[in-house]
Amino acid sequence: MENKKVLLGMSGGVDSSVSALLLKEKGYEVIGTTLELFAGSSCCNINTYIDAKNVCNSIGIPHFTYDYKNEFKKHVIDDFINCYANCKTPNPCIECNRHLKFEHLYKRAKTLHCDVIVTGHYAKVVQDEQGYHLLKGVDETKDQSYVLYSLTEEQLAYTCFPLGDYTKTEIRKIAEEQGFFNAHKHDSQDICFIPDGDYMAFIEKTTGKKSEPGD
Repeated sequence: MENKKVLLGMSGGVDSSVSALLLKEKGYEVIGTTLELFAGSSCCNINTYIDAKNVCNSIGIPHFTYDYKNEFKKHVIDDFINCYANCKTPNPCIECNRHLKFEHLYKRAKTLHCDVIVTGHYAKVVQDEQGYHLLKGVDETKDQSYVLYSLTEEQLAYTCFPLGDYTKTEIRKIAEEQGFFNAHKHDSQDICFIPDGDYMAFIEKTTGKKSEPGD
């Protein structure tokens, strides 16, 4: 990664926190940012903003929070509802990565004069004579390349995944040694805007329409 100034998407969790630390130790100018996507979600609330900001303060890098709730509703929530309405199975994490983290986040990076965006995904970007390629991370139990499959080669060219060569156990150990309070923070693996897992109730509440019983 030739460019020295990077914009790091942060959720307040251990993965993005250690990503910030690793990049700073390698000499990069790191700017942390948290996107406001959905009020009251499991990974988008005041606690996550505070956690991310506290980590940034502890290692001496700036942190900014930006409101992308409208974009999240358009590209993720509306798609989620429309898919179910048309008998399809959505994957909101993929749509969030496609439209928010690797489209709008990059646009934000350009306004901050950053040329590279970084996330705490467990995946790798490799360049060879044929171009840029998305690879699995070394930790097969945490590999997240499958939710990044939609990234274009152009997007991969300005993306960095610092955790691709680490296992989750190693990342938590680094966080412990650094004294990060979130070293053992629970992984968020649910749908962030439906933390209770009741999809039907969410869809009915959002659309104001009752669903017909199925088989």
